[in-house]
Amino acid sequence: MKKDTEFLMKTGGRESFEAVFSLMEQAFPPSERRTRQGQAALLEKDVYSYRILEEDGQFLGFLGVWDFGEFRFCEHFAVNENARGKGIGTKALLRWAGESESPVVLEVEPPETAIAQRRIGFYQRAGFTLNSFSYWQPAMQPGQEPIPLLLMSRPGALSEEVFRRCRDCLLREVYGVSPEEFLYP
Repeated sequence: MKKDTEFLMKTGGRESFEAVFSLMEQAFPPSERRTRQGQAALLEKDVYSYRILEEDGQFLGFLGVWDFGEFRFCEHFAVNENARGKGIGTKALLRWAGESESPVVLEVEPPETAIAQRRIGFYQRAGFTLNSFSYWQPAMQPGQEPIPLLLMSRPGALSEEVFRRCRDCLLREVYGVSPEEFLYP
């Protein structure tokens, strides 16, 4: 792979599922991803897609994204270990964010660990703002607990009203939970 690589970013579907799910298993703990069956079921939803990163036919990574019209949500984002440190992640995120005028949100762990602080810094350098509103991700798999997270947004901070609309949409559409019935720990 060239140092300053130019890569292809395309919409993927069933043909890319195995590569995406394999990287997802490597990059995310079970509490932050669905089962294989649950992840595969997302491909039936019109508002969900993969953005596949590749160079010379080689799979480099992916973004798992939702488009709700009012805003877009980057649920999962990972680059293969051998492709990291080359700017691919930043370029991919900026390229995807620039595909539409719709605001973008994503979830991050609170800045309580060094790795969480590095991730937040990465997203801030890409133009995202850390929002301080309380947010919990519902359990993604049976036997898992909700996770305290924060939302980051681009191009700027979310107002409390917009945050609530985004949160409620994510609970309902992404996690299949009624916002009125979800009990925050």
